[in-house]
Amino acid sequence: MDPGSDRLIRFPHLQQSQPLQLQQQQQQTRRPRGFAATAAASAATDPSSPSGSGAKGKREREKEKERTKLRERHRRAITSRMLAGLRQYGNFPLPARADMNDVLAALAREAGWTVEVDGTTYRQSPPLSQLANFPNRTIESPISSGNSLKSCPTRATSVLEDQQAGVMRIDESLSPASLDSVVMTAERHVKSGKYTSTTPINSAIECLDTDQLIQDVNSGEHEDVFTGTPYVPVYVKLTKGIVNSYCQLVDRDGAVTELSHIKSLNADGVVVDCWWGIVEAWNPQKYVWSGYRELFNLIREFDLKIQIALAFHEHLGCDGISMPVSLPPWILEIGKENQDIFFTDQGGMRNTECLTWGIDRERVLRGRTGIEVYFDFMRSLRNEFDDLFSEGHISAVEIGMGASGELKYPSFPERMGWQYPGIGEFQCYDKYLQQNLRKAAKLRGHSFWARIPDNAGQYNSRPHETRFFCERGDYDSYYGRFFLHWFLQFIGGTGLAVMQQS
Repeated sequence: MDPGSDRLIRFPHLQQSQPLQLQQQQQQTRRPRGFAATAAASAATDPSSPSGSGAKGKREREKEKERTKLRERHRRAITSRMLAGLRQYGNFPLPARADMNDVLAALAREAGWTVEVDGTTYRQSPPLSQLANFPNRTIESPISSGNSLKSCPTRATSVLEDQQAGVMRIDESLSPASLDSVVMTAERHVKSGKYTSTTPINSAIECLDTDQLIQDVNSGEHEDVFTGTPYVPVYVKLTKGIVNSYCQLVDRDGAVTELSHIKSLNADGVVVDCWWGIVEAWNPQKYVWSGYRELFNLIREFDLKIQIALAFHEHLGCDGISMPVSLPPWILEIGKENQDIFFTDQGGMRNTECLTWGIDRERVLRGRTGIEVYFDFMRSLRNEFDDLFSEGHISAVEIGMGASGELKYPSFPERMGWQYPGIGEFQCYDKYLQQNLRKAAKLRGHSFWARIPDNAGQYNSRPHETRFFCERGDYDSYYGRFFLHWFLQFIGGTGLAVMQQS
């Protein structure tokens, strides 16, 4: 008997375990793939080094690492050029060490998308109900006064309703030419006595005679009746100097006469300048409105609306009619000790026409910032004339936010020698704006950009005479675009801050 067979007889469990082990070994043996297959194939074709496949595979891995590094360097070079182009030509506020996520976010925001901190990106679009939200107003026909019109419809409410509903029923199969039929036009031929219109309201007018259409006695033959046009309110500005520097009404009889003339013109209301230098003249947060209160009561007696123009600047009175109005005297006292609260040019000259935007958030005005001073003034106005606001006599408030009441830099003041068509000068040499410039340059990653261009010319220079504003000048460089973006951001920033406080 074979000894092996005797062992199998004595150990019958080996007959079952041995085929199972062979099956497991066959399952573990798999065909190499990818880099392993390449290394195995190269080792099989090299008979001289049967045991050198490990070294060959190591060399291949090193080469693959080098290729990966080259691809990464190439990708970074592309990213760097993209960032440089965006900073130079697009002027995107990218951080100093930006990556592709920052680039995509900046491009998406520029295209009108909203990108949240976690990367969620979506486009905000108004709901469909807002797209068709036309006002459903009733338009009275100018010929509705005739008694013969009682049998004819003269109201265009249904027309507007049809137009409003038509927005929701636009057929996608319509061609651009067919959409032109929606546009409504109207022509009136006064001389020929014909009135043609493509609007549905024409069916209500065709039943009238020509004499009935032009029955307005006050209108001449060539006077047009602007039927259906929106009403435009007319406001007349009152003469400057009607309230003196002590906030007193100067000439009550003269004011009554002026208001009578304005009322006879069928104007809707008047515009009144409320000067910061008059109301808060002598002490901070001490507001005197007595002269304006008397004036507003007169205006209310004439049943005229009031538009208030808040003036936070000075008025020199150069027109020869009105009196000059300066900034509040207590502001000028602060300016004697700290002249940097005013706009400053490169020659060190201060412009006292208004306060610099650099102190909008600096507590240098007796413990208050510039924004807080404006807010306290507007709050005092609202509290003082609460009755006029509630009754609707005050229809609007205009806020002056810079020189001459405009949201602009005082870059071309005539008092400093400017003449048209000079380019003016940068007005950012006060210490507060320079501090802000240094912070912005450091945040951008280029601290040496914290300087104001010294080649931008003088007040009466021309653009081609300067190295900054000439064609392909420094304004188009990395630094030039950064500086101009920083210089102009105060216009929108100050305006937005004041409007939010109002």
